[in-house]
Amino acid sequence: MQVYGKNVAIEKLNSQEKIKKIYLSNKFKDEKIISLIEKKNIETKLLEPRELDKMCKGLHQGIILEVENVKTYSFDDIIPNINKEYPLIVILDHIEDPHNFGAIIRSSEAFGVDAIIIPNDRSVGITSTVVKTSVGTIDKVKIVKVTNLNNTINKLKDYGYWIVGTDMEGEDYTIIDYKTKIAVVIGNEGKGISRLVSENCDYLAKIPMKGTVNSLNASVACGIFLSEIVRSRGN
Repeated sequence: MQVYGKNVAIEKLNSQEKIKKIYLSNKFKDEKIISLIEKKNIETKLLEPRELDKMCKGLHQGIILEVENVKTYSFDDIIPNINKEYPLIVILDHIEDPHNFGAIIRSSEAFGVDAIIIPNDRSVGITSTVVKTSVGTIDKVKIVKVTNLNNTINKLKDYGYWIVGTDMEGEDYTIIDYKTKIAVVIGNEGKGISRLVSENCDYLAKIPMKGTVNSLNASVACGIFLSEIVRSRGN
């Protein structure tokens, strides 16, 4: 896949990940990145900025990298092997916006989330926009792909997890005891959490609003929930 942007480039160049090829603007001046490219002796092609514009729709900042696809995992690869007192998982119920997905990955890495679970269908995939919006953190968070969210939630319960769904009709999110195994469900941008997933949650929780806005962007809501969970656990 192709990824782009200076922050992503620095993360990739400082990792052990194989970079197949780099496309660089002939006006590119970032000495730090150029030095990293030279040290790794990566095949690089200089192009006119307009040629880079044709290669990707996002803000490439003069650099595009060809890399291996982001690795994803199965439920059994990750969940049974999380060995900590209070694991924290994020479940995305058919998120469609790549910018939301990337921002959720970034927040998840910041707050120590152990895995992000996404469905195989009717959901945004791991695109170059997702990678750029995550600012390189996607390689530090385990992405678990599953066939059925409700079956996955039931399996999580078998492992002792409590499922917290985000819903404006729920209880105040600050009164829940998060000192246990927690999985937070973030709903679709337009429809929220699906009915069956909602019915399968142990709690439905909301962020109280004081202004005229009655809902938050999915990635913003996710970051606020994760912050409260970490704060309430005292870690």
